[in-house]
Amino acid sequence: MKKIAIIGGGLAGLVTAVRLSRLNFEVLLFEKKQYPFHKVCGEYLSNEVLDFMKVENLLPENHDFPQISKFQISAFNGQCLTMPLDLGGFGISRFLLDDFLANQARTSGAKILENTSIINVEFGNDQFKLESSTNEVYYADLVIGAYGKNGVLDKKLERNYLKFDTPFIGVKHHIKTDFPRDLVALHNFEGGYCGIVAIENDQFNLCYLGRREDLKTAGSVEAMEAQVLKVNPFLKSIFDNAEFVHEKPVVINAFSFRPKKLIENHILMSGDTAGLITPLCGNGMAMAIHSAKILSDTIAEHALSESWDRQKVESAYSEKWNTTFKRRLWVGRKTQSFFGSKWSSNAALSVMKNSPWLAKKIMKNTHGKPF
Repeated sequence: MKKIAIIGGGLAGLVTAVRLSRLNFEVLLFEKKQYPFHKVCGEYLSNEVLDFMKVENLLPENHDFPQISKFQISAFNGQCLTMPLDLGGFGISRFLLDDFLANQARTSGAKILENTSIINVEFGNDQFKLESSTNEVYYADLVIGAYGKNGVLDKKLERNYLKFDTPFIGVKHHIKTDFPRDLVALHNFEGGYCGIVAIENDQFNLCYLGRREDLKTAGSVEAMEAQVLKVNPFLKSIFDNAEFVHEKPVVINAFSFRPKKLIENHILMSGDTAGLITPLCGNGMAMAIHSAKILSDTIAEHALSESWDRQKVESAYSEKWNTTFKRRLWVGRKTQSFFGSKWSSNAALSVMKNSPWLAKKIMKNTHGKPF
């Protein structure tokens, strides 16, 4: 069977590892951290993936996950719009979900190397050579890049999006507070927006996208939250009245939402490594899972035989991925351009409140369909 190396153990990497291992591919997954661990993520999972995850046994059992049926968005001036979510979703922490999926991958036959970073990948003679940060060398027939929003390999591969500015940071807290558990809310501030959604264990995820320059000016995450985020009265109330579960937030630095090439030097990119949807649209987790399904289905269809054709794998994957996600990502980027500044977010929210059909259309075009 083909040897498949997966670089990165987030949702896309883990779901791919589970499915390909079940087909008896020899799967080796590299994860730079050790499970379980927290990740910067909105931790809202759209129901578009629910049936798939149940059928594939990809969801932890015996947990009462908060069911999310309403969406709320606010602007700087305090005006607010609340609307139903057509598909809805549920809240689940990456600490819980990723650890569960890692165990499912191991049970399925995948080998997971934790605390291992891949720093270089070379392709030659129809085979990949991978080098780790500890000078170990591995070989594979196929390599999947699923290492997230940015990584060491992006620089090695000289990926095009790195030619431009990477102005954003992401920050995540887990909190306890008095907030509706059927609502996902998104509150704008200068330069970004902050989401809150219920997760397991009576906690909430509080995660926001901000600007690197604001963090640099403020000097610390806490100072930035006080000076920038709390200008929005909804956020001030949440931050001032919440009990913060962890001493420090999880932070990711320097990323952007520019388009990325799906395949680099024959490495098949998946999840955020292939294309990052704006958190404003709240579907990054669902897209990573769907991306993994598309890729694993493609490999299963075109790479099982001895006479497999790498070009067919790459072409089939590119076609399906672009059909499924390209427009969705474009709409997400365009939608984000109306938020994150005082004037535009106030104006955009006013238009959405007066034109419910427009708000529903935006939501429909940034959400996928059940598969």
